[in-house]
Amino acid sequence: MNNLIPPFNFQHVFVAPWTENISTFGWTALMGFLVAAACGLVGNYLILRRMALVGDAISHSVLPGIAVAFLLSGSRGSLPMFLGALAAGIVTTVIIETIHKQSRVKQDAAIGIAFTSLFALGVIIISLYASKVDLDQECVLYGEIAFIPLEAPVRFAGLTLGPPTVLRMAVVTLLTGLLVACFYKELLVSSFDPALAISLGINAIFVHYALMSWLSVVVVSAFESVGAILVVAMLILPGATAALLSQRLPVVLGLTLAHAALSAVLGGHLATWLDCSIAGAMVVMGAALFCLVWIFSPGEGLLRRCGDMVVSRWLPRRVGRAD
Repeated sequence: MNNLIPPFNFQHVFVAPWTENISTFGWTALMGFLVAAACGLVGNYLILRRMALVGDAISHSVLPGIAVAFLLSGSRGSLPMFLGALAAGIVTTVIIETIHKQSRVKQDAAIGIAFTSLFALGVIIISLYASKVDLDQECVLYGEIAFIPLEAPVRFAGLTLGPPTVLRMAVVTLLTGLLVACFYKELLVSSFDPALAISLGINAIFVHYALMSWLSVVVVSAFESVGAILVVAMLILPGATAALLSQRLPVVLGLTLAHAALSAVLGGHLATWLDCSIAGAMVVMGAALFCLVWIFSPGEGLLRRCGDMVVSRWLPRRVGRAD
């Protein structure tokens, strides 16, 4: 067991990252928070719409978009890759909705058809043009957040702002929060009751496609650091955890940000201890927070439900004996 798990050193795991390695740990933790926050805010509406797997579909379908963008541009620059992946994400959304609405295929089956087909298409393109498509498939799938502090920082007006990936994700996260605040009513009503939204003059179809398009932007912005697979967990875990603590959407959104911060920081410390994938450690800590809330939540926790079940069975017996 000692060979599997490194010895725990409090100084190395919790103190050194904030003192000796703050320039590295700080950027990775900030990037983890930005990704989890942006994904979590959008993910809340996916959960309300019972479309959690759409994020999975889009995150897998970016592979052919990236491959085609590289073939057309001949560059691995951020802009061509971003535009190619974004186009693939939007096409995935359109394919899912078309299959679902123009046939009797259920939405979950449509999602499975779309993302597996597009992901396989991306694999074929890379296989056929392996000599031309110089892409790191593991980076696309798993990401590598540890490389972010090594990027050349952006400088503006004599100020060092930080790595470009972090700045881009910060803009996406701020825009996500701004859009959620500005279109709170439209997103809320159309998520719970599309028919009511239409009766109130809200174009539910437009809101749906706008949400899916912005989801594509968030996923594409995030997968560079956490990968196409791990970003799915970031879409679901914060919102699912917050939903166990409150039923009021504003509170849920606030708790989503708190979960994002905790999972990023605690995941960074876990990765420091185990010397493992940072993005993977952040997701593991996010899942651990979900498990804790699931067990100990005062309203929806497992212990509360078990206690209510025991009381409901025990109390009638006591009342019957008293009679």
